[in-house]
Amino acid sequence: MQIRIIAVGKIKERYLQEGIAEYEKRLRSYAKLHIVELSDERRSLSASPSIESMAKEKEGERILAAIPEGSVVIALDVKGQNWSSEELASLFRERELSGENQLTFIIGGDLGLCPAVIARSDLRLSLSKMTFTHPMARMLLVEQVYRAFRIIRGEPYHK
Repeated sequence: MQIRIIAVGKIKERYLQEGIAEYEKRLRSYAKLHIVELSDERRSLSASPSIESMAKEKEGERILAAIPEGSVVIALDVKGQNWSSEELASLFRERELSGENQLTFIIGGDLGLCPAVIARSDLRLSLSKMTFTHPMARMLLVEQVYRAFRIIRGEPYHK
């Protein structure tokens, strides 16, 4: 299976970089993982709502251009569904069985995702009702992808 994570913004925190790298290494025996890091739109902290909207649209254009043809797209969105780890594993299993072996997860920038990206998404997933930084969300997602493959293979993983 091929898993792509398209994420807006760079990860500056070393501990998150190391955590993501560790899960990328662990995932190699289960799937091909490719993380695409897109630049975020620069703007002032006091940017007007119209400037923020334009920034979100520009980020959305870059996201849409990075989605591979034929991929199932899952947007991380606070208004998305809350799944258990087992439900995520079930999604992977179903997609593998149906021959849809390309999944693309999208993590927007600090402004969220533009309507065009939401519309392009096949599913919307919320990691939690809690708020996480986008770099932290990326590490949580990579860990959950790894956990899903462990569940599918019936391998032990702490609960």
